[in-house]
Amino acid sequence: MRILSIALNTFRENLREKLLYNLLVFALLMIGSSIFLSRITLGDHHRLILDLGLASINLFGVLIAIFVGIGLVSKEVDRKTIYTIVSKPIPRYEFLLGKYCGLVITLFANTIVMVVGLLIVLQVMDVPITSLVFKSLALIFLELMVITAVAVLFSTFTSATLSAIFTLAVYVIGHLSGDLKEFAKKLDEVSQMVVNAIYYTLPNLERFNLKGHVIHHLDFGMADMALTLAYGLTYAAFLLLLASVIFQRRDFQ
Repeated sequence: MRILSIALNTFRENLREKLLYNLLVFALLMIGSSIFLSRITLGDHHRLILDLGLASINLFGVLIAIFVGIGLVSKEVDRKTIYTIVSKPIPRYEFLLGKYCGLVITLFANTIVMVVGLLIVLQVMDVPITSLVFKSLALIFLELMVITAVAVLFSTFTSATLSAIFTLAVYVIGHLSGDLKEFAKKLDEVSQMVVNAIYYTLPNLERFNLKGHVIHHLDFGMADMALTLAYGLTYAAFLLLLASVIFQRRDFQ
């Protein structure tokens, strides 16, 4: 109940963020612009609408996760309210999990709004809405949960600026992990070990990218879906565990 109370309070705080609404409006404008772009584009406009719509939800969801997530702990420190919180009989891990759950709720609400906008565009443009679209949306949200966990982890021991930089770097590298492994083959043995260590440590975010499957109508079975869900949830849980350990050891005196 304590975690739920902190989560709901965090959700209410996030609703006051003007940046949240600005990003949401830009996302809806980007999704809606696919209607205009499809009119002036040669070829299959269905692919353009799906690609732009899913990419917009992913991009703006990540921006919300980063720029709201990095302030979960740093704001409490700046306001000096962290001293009141840690003095109460509430385990620090519960406080951190509550903050994380509050941001996930915020992301879910914003994702639902963007998904509704995308579905309206697809309906207006007579684009078939298949189960692959919903699978892709589910994995996009799972990716947002992982990125949020990364942002929370960095926010426990660095400043807001460094947290944003590090989280954005993880996002970019996570989507280039396949290229990173191929690049390692061209290096010497020591460099290969370093690059491979980065490859296996950072999340492989391309696992959550089904835009190619949706556009080219490639099958993505339930077994693959279950494995990807297990991978994402396990990775997010590990990051939160690590963040809780760091936050528990942090001295706010």
